[in-house]
Amino acid sequence: MTIDVVVREVGMRDGLQSIPDIMPTATKKTWCTAEAAAGMPEIEVSSFVPPKLLPQLADASEIVAHALTIPKLTVAALIPNLKGAERGITTGVHKLNYVMSVSEGHNQSNVRRSCAQSMEDFARVVDLCAAAGPKRPKVVGCLATAFGCTIEGKVDEDRVRRFAAEFVAAGADEIVVADTVGYGNPAAVGRVFTAVIAEVGSLPVAAHFHDTRGLGLANVHAAVEAGVRAFDASLGGFGGCPYAPGATGNIVMEDLVFLLEAMGLKTGVDLDKLIGVREILKTALPNLQLYGNMAKAGLPKNFARAA
Repeated sequence: MTIDVVVREVGMRDGLQSIPDIMPTATKKTWCTAEAAAGMPEIEVSSFVPPKLLPQLADASEIVAHALTIPKLTVAALIPNLKGAERGITTGVHKLNYVMSVSEGHNQSNVRRSCAQSMEDFARVVDLCAAAGPKRPKVVGCLATAFGCTIEGKVDEDRVRRFAAEFVAAGADEIVVADTVGYGNPAAVGRVFTAVIAEVGSLPVAAHFHDTRGLGLANVHAAVEAGVRAFDASLGGFGGCPYAPGATGNIVMEDLVFLLEAMGLKTGVDLDKLIGVREILKTALPNLQLYGNMAKAGLPKNFARAA
């Protein structure tokens, strides 16, 4: 089946990293397998960060190894630096998502370096992956806090475009623009993605939204109108930046899939099966709050997937 829009599950990383309860490795594998069986084409399964900083993701290599056994699934992992890339390459992961913040203050807080230093590190990551040969992982440049941050507030929109251009010049295979703490609105989303897409040409550009202030799906619509055809989301909408008080986390994957299919855009995901995967999370993490309107209301009568 041809897919019009690629949806990518990030809950196994962005969601799990934000909660104190450790999900067993076996359960993570079950979740990954079940969501792939529902038609999820890409999953960011973990992050290669020091285990002492994020014990929840200490099993990253084992989770990647399992995910790579699932046919047709694109397996991604987040990395904050060159050391993370070195670990990721050894696992054979398909994509390495390198994150830096557009906000200087947030980047210093998150990865303890300036934006300029992060860009220098990204170039080294690209060179390292290129040396890995034809089976090298793709390197994705992820621009966090692209619409604002809890440290500096508003972020200069043109700064997003300039950093996207720097990622491309350094050899990025893809760009992700992220509204990390939910500061974006549809008008700003339209402007920023239009500018970034014009800047990077044919290079894929994806969106990562949070529903902190209830504008997540409205921002998705604006991004679709601007030409974006790949979106991150989290099953049940959990996770997200711990520095956004009251935040509901990432946009809900189930609601995202419904929106896109209702707009006539094929995702390749079976929504009923996807909603069923929530039971794995409920059983493993009974104290976890899950969000989502589709899980409550179900599909409308006579709803038809995108033809």
